[in-house]
Amino acid sequence: MRDTIFALSSGAPPSGVAVIRLSGPGVRSGLETIIGFIPEPRLAKLATLRDRSGLLLDRGLVLYFPGPASFTGEDVAELQIHGGRASVAAVMDCLSQLPGYRLAEPGEYTKRAFENGRMDLTAVEGLSDLIRAETETQRRQALGQAAGALRDLYDDWATRITHARAMVEAELDFSDEEDIPGSVSDRIWPAMKVLAEEVAGHLAGAKAGEIVRDGFRIALIGAPNAGKSSLLNALTQRDVAIVSDIAGTTRDIVEVRLDIAGQLVLLQDTAGIRESDDGIEQEGIRRSRAAANQADLVLELRDARTAIADSEVFPLTDKSTVVVWTKSDLVDTAVPAASSGELLLSSVTGEGLDSLLSRIEHEIGKAYAAPGEVLPTRTRHKQYLITCLRELTAAVDGTGIPTELRTEYLRNAANALGRITGKVDVEDLLGVIFSEFCVGK
Repeated sequence: MRDTIFALSSGAPPSGVAVIRLSGPGVRSGLETIIGFIPEPRLAKLATLRDRSGLLLDRGLVLYFPGPASFTGEDVAELQIHGGRASVAAVMDCLSQLPGYRLAEPGEYTKRAFENGRMDLTAVEGLSDLIRAETETQRRQALGQAAGALRDLYDDWATRITHARAMVEAELDFSDEEDIPGSVSDRIWPAMKVLAEEVAGHLAGAKAGEIVRDGFRIALIGAPNAGKSSLLNALTQRDVAIVSDIAGTTRDIVEVRLDIAGQLVLLQDTAGIRESDDGIEQEGIRRSRAAANQADLVLELRDARTAIADSEVFPLTDKSTVVVWTKSDLVDTAVPAASSGELLLSSVTGEGLDSLLSRIEHEIGKAYAAPGEVLPTRTRHKQYLITCLRELTAAVDGTGIPTELRTEYLRNAANALGRITGKVDVEDLLGVIFSEFCVGK
């Protein structure tokens, strides 16, 4: 028999309330042991908790969720007790002594929910993202995925592919049946072409989905003493990086996480780029260039006192780049080289910071998808979607190959979608055929 697992599901004690979750076949017997009865399903019940010898442990609320209509699909119970360390330890020790009970492993409740069909893989990933969400945009995307938004989309696509396969195979295998319509391919392949276009459009939004989940990367790039560390401190409103008049103070990447307009932004201060014979500084410069290449937005900082518009100082990237003139508080006249789209600011006085934040929000807005749009969020999603699109395209374009091979491409496309949700199984094609055409009547 499967173990019954238990764990503290709330924050670490001390706390006002501690929630201990139980799941498995021994939940009912465990409740009878520690509270003496089985509460009515889904109704909170005040109960006295005792160990097997009758020793009082605590008083608290108990909820019982019989399977399969529970989070894990098994019998589940929650013990809401006082959040002191001693109270939690006493109840956890009591549970550990019950037959068949053991501490849950990391993620085991969600794993059981997946195994019991309560969640698919995309919902599991969405739940994980929801727990880690730092911004409003991340919360919305993760909540939609945890609720099944990706699953519903991919299941719909898989159903359409399965139906297409069934229709083609019906034409091949049951062409002598009078209720099997001819020229099924005339309708199936155009429909699969439309589906391929939908998958391609969905794939195009993969970058936006990844940015929401992982953050929008901004690299501060420039020569030594261009004001990168000062700007980092000004934007974060705390002393994150060391600021010094000595050139080359920053040798490694300093990264901070910001919430800008509800979006997660990863702001990176980098080593100043210049010619150097110092091996350590050269490594820092190499990392600066790498950060620029991996960033979603590059802020190229230039000291306004020099007014040098030499973008060849460090050939950057093809990434979106904004030129930012710094130290405006140290110049008396306008920067002659500053042109349209370039910004002028002072990290000391705060002049121009609002304009910079507005520009950052604008750049973020171009990278993010429309609110509510369902997007892939992980590399594995993208990889399987690429496979699905490739197989669909091969099936649609394969007009000169045997129909059997084209349906095999369709099967591969459906399997790729099934691997995203974790539901790869053999479709009952004959079942579809029977329901559609009454074959075997």
